[in-house]
Amino acid sequence: MSPAPTDAIFSLVPAHPGRATPLVFASPHSGGVYPEDMAAAEGLSEASLRSAEDAAVDRLLGAGAAAGAVLIAGRIGRAYVDLNRAPEELDPALIEGVSTTPPPGLKTQAGYGVIPRMAGDGTALYDRRLALEEARGRIARVHEPYHAALGELMRAARDRHGRAVLVDWHSMPSRATGPNGPDVVLGDRHGTSCATDLTRRLRALFEALGWRVALNRPYAGGYATQVWGRPDEGFEAIQVELNRRLYWDETAGGPAVGWGRCQSGLNRVVAALGEDFA
Repeated sequence: MSPAPTDAIFSLVPAHPGRATPLVFASPHSGGVYPEDMAAAEGLSEASLRSAEDAAVDRLLGAGAAAGAVLIAGRIGRAYVDLNRAPEELDPALIEGVSTTPPPGLKTQAGYGVIPRMAGDGTALYDRRLALEEARGRIARVHEPYHAALGELMRAARDRHGRAVLVDWHSMPSRATGPNGPDVVLGDRHGTSCATDLTRRLRALFEALGWRVALNRPYAGGYATQVWGRPDEGFEAIQVELNRRLYWDETAGGPAVGWGRCQSGLNRVVAALGEDFA
């Protein structure tokens, strides 16, 4: 199969002219396109297929360009390829020919490797096993070009500003932390992936909205945060998880009554962050 054009894999929204900062925003899980060759389980509902998506997170980041941040957003649905997993995290329970030595990571064992076996709601995505060649083909067509583009953005930001700061934006289902759980989880890999001042600043900005903020639990940062969290080399990364109850109706699959309030709050956070790096 020939490679897909990159604009089918991800979208790029540049910073407004003259406003560029070291900030690189990413939304790897907001895509909702599922190629036909996925061949998911017969009878799998669209709701289950899309249940792991970070619904509309890219739409919530519209203020990024004016604040000086470039945005890269994945277009392909997470159930097809998970852009925030390492490419070697292949699930031997799903993919034929994958070695179990060493054993895969715990998330992959649970069905959430780079090619997920389970939907976000726990439904099996397939009624078949995948050939190793098929899995590697998906990674080559989707995962590799996305991360190549992200790498170009990070290196360009560091070359221009002496520092590149990745803010990797995600959302979490409301059930993940319960009714009294945090509204936002900041993941800086336990203080190692970015300057502590950045984590403190983001926490303060979100708390100023009246939102409850947790650090590193239950999300300390995924693949992108691990790859780009190298402050000694001029690359910093932090993961932001937004609770979907802030903005999304998980039953209806559309914006909730809190959408406008959440959008306004994020606009304030993003604008303040942009001023910090201007």
